Amino acid sequence: MNNFQKGLFDKIQKNANVKPEDVYKVADSVKNADFSNEQTVRQLVRHLAKLANKSIPKEKEDKIVESITKNNVPMDMQSLNKLFKK
Repeated sequence: MNNFQKGLFDKIQKNANVKPEDVYKVADSVKNADFSNEQTVRQLVRHLAKLANKSIPKEKEDKIVESITKNNVPMDMQSLNKLFKK
């Protein structure tokens, strides 16, 4: 695991109380998913929110889904934080 991945998993576990193993299970379940499909991405976002026991306002969910479906997901921690804090 590289430093970016470790930092991401540490941040997820700290902020959302989701274990890296749970994230891997979800990742395995969507290996062949079509991330350009809004419905698929929306279901994934809702599943992850439920896993983290967090509610996501509709507006924030829409922004996350749009970013993912348009392949506009930042790859650095600072930009990811900004996306999720909006």
